[in-house]
Amino acid sequence: MSDAPLYLEPRLTSGPAALLRSGPFLHGLVDALGSPLNVVLPDEFERNAEAFAAVLRRHRLPGRIWFAHKATGSSALVRHAAATGAGLDAASVEELQHALGAGFTGDRVMATGPKDPAFLWLAARCGAVVNADGPGELAEAARLVRTRGLPRLRVVLRLSEFGAAGPRTLSRPTRFGTPERNLARLLDLLDTLRDALEPVGVGYHLDTTSADEKAVALEGCLRAVDELRLRGFQPRAIDVGGGFGISYLAHAGQWERWTTALTEAVLGRRGPLAWGGHGYGLRVENGVLRGAPALYPAYRPAAGAAYLDELLSRPAPGLGRPLGTLLLESLCDLYAEPGRALVDQCGLTLGRVMEVRDDAGGPPRVRLALNADDVGLEEHGVLVDPVLVPREGGAASVDPAAGAVGVHLMGSLCLEADLITRRTVFLPRLPRPGDLLAFPNTAGYCMDFTATRAQRQPVARKVAVRAAGGGTAADAGEEGGAWRWCLDEQYWPVTETGG
Repeated sequence: MSDAPLYLEPRLTSGPAALLRSGPFLHGLVDALGSPLNVVLPDEFERNAEAFAAVLRRHRLPGRIWFAHKATGSSALVRHAAATGAGLDAASVEELQHALGAGFTGDRVMATGPKDPAFLWLAARCGAVVNADGPGELAEAARLVRTRGLPRLRVVLRLSEFGAAGPRTLSRPTRFGTPERNLARLLDLLDTLRDALEPVGVGYHLDTTSADEKAVALEGCLRAVDELRLRGFQPRAIDVGGGFGISYLAHAGQWERWTTALTEAVLGRRGPLAWGGHGYGLRVENGVLRGAPALYPAYRPAAGAAYLDELLSRPAPGLGRPLGTLLLESLCDLYAEPGRALVDQCGLTLGRVMEVRDDAGGPPRVRLALNADDVGLEEHGVLVDPVLVPREGGAASVDPAAGAVGVHLMGSLCLEADLITRRTVFLPRLPRPGDLLAFPNTAGYCMDFTATRAQRQPVARKVAVRAAGGGTAADAGEEGGAWRWCLDEQYWPVTETGG
């Protein structure tokens, strides 16, 4: 039915699901610390890290998972990552400083991203691996090593624009990396820098979720390793970057139904799905549908560690054998740099309902004590329903057989564009002032990347939450006493007994 509620229910693992059932605890936090409020669950990081480690074991590959720090501004999550076997991918000198202060030793850090001399100097001083974007970074790194009398610096060569045997696979343009066709010139430069730099591997960084493009790049890296060895170098790692993604939604059918309805709405075959008829990248020109949805694939059948498993099981485009097998035979470690995928289910953002208006003839407008920059889901193209946490009781669950209400969620800024969600969001009932809306799974980018102090409004404070008594979050009950919390910057990954 075209008028049935278009739910986009969030996928929740047991930890965040249990937390959302603890309504009095969450309301108590917001009463004390204000709205908006970001809540992180550090223990969920371990579950994700172990899933990636299990993929390496399944393919009998040595290697390391490097957490991409840029995905989060949470000190608690970075400190908890330091207590696991993960490494850390730092994309700025500030991230590198934060990682070292959080408990990472230099040998567990990879320096990525654009690098100025200060970033290269600190990376070299602490013994980090430098993922070098091109010849300029290599030359500057070698100069620092030589002039400062530092040990040889381990470097990974970032490559791009890989060629493929057979049918051409088109790649998105990228401003990062050295084109594969220029590898010989890069190796000529390295020949002159042997006293300062040790090339330990090669890698790629692609702005895509396409497994076809990643397979082409990984096979190209295998070729590059052979070229390095022919020059007398001893590379021992291939870095497959990030982009493993997460699945935000619980049901594939809801995502398919919503995206189909969006097309129908843009074509005028049903009512609009969003404020002002927004088409999320789709439009009609002379009766013809144009454009493409500017949306993250919110439901993904294979994401995170499962995506890496699929990539390693995939036949190489040219050689035809599984990429994981070829990596094993190359005697190379596997490096990967997940960001969002390692903080899947690690956090949520709470916003208090301030006002509900039902006087405009359309869906009711719900104004929240947060703005669109505080919970940048739509900024990152992510569509997922919030969870209603009433002032009394736990989270209000969706009952498909019960009634539902469609609302527009408005922010707290004095701007027409401050829409928390452009689309009409369906909730189990109409919210009331004082209720909370919990936006799930915001730890990866969405709670930090766009937050500002616009109109002098404060950014969300951040707290770290764990199950009380040494249990898991899934063990926590309905009452607030089942949880313990601290400010994010006060969290350290030790138990009450000093473990």
